[in-house]
Amino acid sequence: MEVAGIIGKWFTRTVVLMVTLSLCTVSDAMAAGALISIDSSLFIQIVNFLFLIWALNVILYKPIRNILKQRKTHVADLEDGVETANSDAEDKETAFEEGIRAARTDGVEQKKAMLEEAAQEEMAIVEKINSKAQADLAEVKAKIAEEADGVRESLQAELDSFAGAIGQKILGRAI
Repeated sequence: MEVAGIIGKWFTRTVVLMVTLSLCTVSDAMAAGALISIDSSLFIQIVNFLFLIWALNVILYKPIRNILKQRKTHVADLEDGVETANSDAEDKETAFEEGIRAARTDGVEQKKAMLEEAAQEEMAIVEKINSKAQADLAEVKAKIAEEADGVRESLQAELDSFAGAIGQKILGRAI
């Protein structure tokens, strides 16, 4: 827009300059005592003006319009690039969030599987310890029963001698 303003000002100044030159020519002619006459110089001025407009259009206006079109195209391409980049960023962010959700879900499932496996392993270990404890308990009970039988037999053997000694003491005589 700034370039168009500059071109407009320049065009206005050119037209004012041409009018001023024409008026100077007319005022010179009037000072000489001549009347304004429309002759071939008017047509030369019109042709000169049209040539100036054509030359300005070719030399100045068209290149500036082309530059403005290129700039507009470039800005539109940049805006499309920005929109594409924004949509790609949103897609990547969505994919990232979905990946995180999937990873969390997988993590929770793996955690549950590990906890379940640990619970099963714990139960197996507890069962193994219980069975070993039961076996040890049975072995200890058998050992205790065996020792109790051994002690009972030894006490049984000594029982007769104890009974005789007790009887002697109670009766006060030998049995």
